[in-house]
Amino acid sequence: MAVSTAQDFVTTSAEADRQLHYWLGTMKRYDTSALDEGRNEIGEGVTLDHDASAGRHGSYSRWRLRENRPDNQGTWQSTLVVRSDNGKDSQRTWLQVDIEHHPSDAQLRPTRANTPGIARLLLDSLRARDGLADVTSDPRFIEPDDVEEVIEELCDQDRRLPLIVASVPYGKKADTWTDEVVVPAFRNLPGLAVMYVLTPEAQTLFNTKLDYHPVFGGGIRTYLPGVDPAWQPDAQRHPVMSRTKIETSPRRAAAILASLPQRQALRLSLPAPLDTLPVQRTRPRPAGHDSGLTDLRAENRTLGNMLAEAEQRENANADLLRDLRQQLQIAEELEFDQAAENQDLYARLKHAERQVRALQIQLGKAGRNTHALTAAPADAPTTFAKILDRMGEFSHLRFTGDKRKTRDLDAQSIGNWVEVAWDALCALDTYAAASAAGTAGGDFRYWCAHLPDDCEYPFPAGKVKMKESKTVGNRDDWRRERTFPVPEAVDPSRKLFMEAHLRIGGGNTVSPRLYFYDDGPNTGLVYVGYLGPHPTNTKT
Repeated sequence: MAVSTAQDFVTTSAEADRQLHYWLGTMKRYDTSALDEGRNEIGEGVTLDHDASAGRHGSYSRWRLRENRPDNQGTWQSTLVVRSDNGKDSQRTWLQVDIEHHPSDAQLRPTRANTPGIARLLLDSLRARDGLADVTSDPRFIEPDDVEEVIEELCDQDRRLPLIVASVPYGKKADTWTDEVVVPAFRNLPGLAVMYVLTPEAQTLFNTKLDYHPVFGGGIRTYLPGVDPAWQPDAQRHPVMSRTKIETSPRRAAAILASLPQRQALRLSLPAPLDTLPVQRTRPRPAGHDSGLTDLRAENRTLGNMLAEAEQRENANADLLRDLRQQLQIAEELEFDQAAENQDLYARLKHAERQVRALQIQLGKAGRNTHALTAAPADAPTTFAKILDRMGEFSHLRFTGDKRKTRDLDAQSIGNWVEVAWDALCALDTYAAASAAGTAGGDFRYWCAHLPDDCEYPFPAGKVKMKESKTVGNRDDWRRERTFPVPEAVDPSRKLFMEAHLRIGGGNTVSPRLYFYDDGPNTGLVYVGYLGPHPTNTKT
């Protein structure tokens, strides 16, 4: 958590110190009777390091709590920093709270931290801000009079935190829905995001202002920094969670909602005043008038602790470096795939434009100018639910998947997902007929890349993947996610691991996929086993 307050450094430090004593002494029941600078032993296996400095480059106070308890499976480290800002905004004071888990075994993954009590205490006692927005421990309501102000906060260039807006379903009272659904869903977000609940009275006005970025029907939308309300493609950056997903598993919904703000907090650079702090070093309390042997033992114990802490930090840095390398590899793969897909789409677009122009010229020469300018009928479905209703129109396709997951896409759909899904099904049906007749010439990707001249429904080959990665195939839980129902004539077990899939959309946490199995040579049909959010893999 990195937020600021308009209060001066002295006042903020005093309040932070008071809340820290309450958190440690009352909530955690540690001994806080004699805290001082340096290392403080406040419980068995529990230490509190405190350092402070004041100078021309700014002042700071820093506390670091380390809890090495038997039930922790390692060490929990909590750090609180209060830092003055001597830069362009000298009236501002910064607050930083970090919670991290260092496992006792380097082979174990760190446990994800919940919202600490100290973060809530600070947000409740100090008016914390992120850009133009107040950062609070509980969500606030957006009334009609607040819409303009919230829009300004969304578009604020200085905003660092995600702004998360929950909507209220039709017929539900805002207070009741907030207490029963929104607050549990937001329980991991205090300090990591700005939280709002959009009242039904303000919903129409809010969604009118954000035509491409709406939220409604009990859904929750995460608005990342840099919102551009006037640009439709920008909507894909700001994920939506449906009411169904929230109500089906509130605990899982809360974890998913917090995952993006947590990743943002880890990867976003700290504000300059916080980023320039010196590294905190463990040091013993000032020596008393005891024997030299006692002092040496105390110093030796401190050095041993420092060595253990350095080893934990090295392991944590190694994990961070590994994650960053993996993210870089994923980004490079996505960039390559997107570039190839864009090139393929551009080539097809130009080819289609040349064909249309040639046909218009021929119609014009034949004296049929009216027909040359006639627009193609727009009869494609407008929702995923309507796609399911029209599956019977495809003579060579059978949908065997979970229709509920497909319908849920309507609450999260952005851009042209419905159109792409419909185009994919039309192309699959055409291919399935050729596959059943033995004239396809190859699999569906080959078909898309070498489209017959008389084919009416093209589909980008760059969106077609005929195989899953070895990582997915070797994990039982991920294979199960991609195992879908089929008739007994296809497989005696009535279920099949489907690898072939189509990329329907991307850009956020939903990124829908369509999985299918080509059984043309056998039953003469292609089976669509899934149309829904992206199943789990290394990138999700």
